[in-house]
Amino acid sequence: MPPLTSFSTYLSELNHRHVASSASTNSELIEALQNGALDVATVHVLTAETQSAGRGQHGRSWQSPRGNVYLSLYHPVHMPISGLLSLIIGLELAKMPVIQMLNEQLQAQGLTPIGVKWANDLGFYPSQDVKPALLDSGEAHQQTLPFQKLAGILIEPVTKSGKLVGVVLGIGLNVKAAPTLTAQTSEGMSYQAISLQDIYAMLQPATQATRLPDLQTLYQQMTTALMAAMTRFEHLGIEKPTGHTYYLDGFLQQFAAMDALTGLRLRVTQDYNNEKKVMTGVACGVDTHGCLQLQQDNGKISTLFTGRIDVIY
Repeated sequence: MPPLTSFSTYLSELNHRHVASSASTNSELIEALQNGALDVATVHVLTAETQSAGRGQHGRSWQSPRGNVYLSLYHPVHMPISGLLSLIIGLELAKMPVIQMLNEQLQAQGLTPIGVKWANDLGFYPSQDVKPALLDSGEAHQQTLPFQKLAGILIEPVTKSGKLVGVVLGIGLNVKAAPTLTAQTSEGMSYQAISLQDIYAMLQPATQATRLPDLQTLYQQMTTALMAAMTRFEHLGIEKPTGHTYYLDGFLQQFAAMDALTGLRLRVTQDYNNEKKVMTGVACGVDTHGCLQLQQDNGKISTLFTGRIDVIY
């Protein structure tokens, strides 16, 4: 990681631009790339103090109070985007110094560390001893455990003249403010927002000697993570399906150690032609394409490309 004095230089080399407010950093960056204002052959980074129309997965809104990180990075690509990319990004974000430090403290105090939740979130499910205070009633009297969401990932392809030229990686990280989600703003998702500051408070006095990194430091840590993720993703592209899979095997092994779902009992809801299909089972990792593996009660393992995830017990 570059020293503090080189943060500005490092970010400027990645064509970093910061704005006080953006409708959506992803949308603004994509528009500038498509209308020719920015060169699609180089990396670009856009950060904002707040967003007026932030976006999450599947068109959901992303609340953007001040004090958090809203960052979008564009990277040229020369290969199709797969479901592995969001998991690779999540894994690299989990390696950020601030997350590693917090995880060491969480684990030392017997608490669940921050991990990667398939397919595009960073956070954790509460430890066993705090479950009762966080329960809500689910379908068929199943109790669900809300995910404590620290960060979200939004990946969007960029095309010009019908050709894929690159990808925009959008990250929203709750630093000082965790939006209070209502039934409307959570849009049916079983999660609660949590911030780095909230986690620091959970760990005090263990973390009193450390300070929450400033946003400039977090911009640098996050762009370093995103660049490492793109390098890792490109390495996967050069491996032959029938040959030695050094990079893929290494990723899957590391991801397994940071998987926030493995071993938990899930209810997965999927929509097919406006009809809901519900499956229950135990999460057992991801496959080589980045799909969630669910071992159902009958022993069958289902491969899931998409779906709403609820942890139940």
